[in-house]
Amino acid sequence: MQLGAHQLVLGSRTLVMGILNVTPDSFSDGGLFLDPAKAIDRGLELVAQGADLLDVGGESTRPGAPEVRAEDELARVLPVIAGLVRQCPGVPISIDTTKVAVAQGALEAGAVLVNDVSGLRDPAMAQLVARTGAGACVMHMRGTPKTMQQHAQYADVVAEVIAELHLTIERAGVDRAKLFIDPGIGFAKKLEHNLTLLKNLSALRALGLPIVLGTSRKSFLGTLSGVTDPAQRVAASVASVAIAAVAGAVDVARVHDVAATRQALAVADAIRSR
Repeated sequence: MQLGAHQLVLGSRTLVMGILNVTPDSFSDGGLFLDPAKAIDRGLELVAQGADLLDVGGESTRPGAPEVRAEDELARVLPVIAGLVRQCPGVPISIDTTKVAVAQGALEAGAVLVNDVSGLRDPAMAQLVARTGAGACVMHMRGTPKTMQQHAQYADVVAEVIAELHLTIERAGVDRAKLFIDPGIGFAKKLEHNLTLLKNLSALRALGLPIVLGTSRKSFLGTLSGVTDPAQRVAASVASVAIAAVAGAVDVARVHDVAATRQALAVADAIRSR
């Protein structure tokens, strides 16, 4: 997949997208990297650990998270994106946002991928992606981060997620060659929905697009493992990604813990390739 000047090779191994939250209130690492210099250093650290892409976000999407003004989000992410583009030009930068103004500013600063948890719901976002030739990650979510858990009602979660993603992609009308899909683990999903989706993740291959998986440190892993501190859910996070990789059901793992994930994926990808 071509993203700006970057060529991503998909399929030979599972790629790793390092999470860089420039927020005060993200569920796992909020407030740790609000300072641009610290955020840039963290991004460089993730690259040194083996991140293939970096996903920079300036607004928390945890359940119940309040909305952030576009100007505040831009102030958080633009210095970080510009610094990372300058200091690690070989690594594609993604902007994690639902706002057109933020996505446009980030793309102008050097980002090449829009990671939109609302799934290009705003037609103007789809138009921006199409006009600029940027890549986009289309995630499944119902409602907004503030209301999404009210919409976690499914008769067949796998079939409904696939159908809703298909409709979203068709409505967006953007170049499929630049698209990823994300099942939205934890977004308008209860524990049983998350587990069913993970068990049947390969069913999303029917959409014919590369799959991004984001399970890193999420609350359902805490429920299963009994670990209350998100930062201590590394083993559970890595296990979920490795299992999906062995099944050939993930192309990009979006994670906080890059080094541990790369170790696990080296094993998982080798098993898958046998």
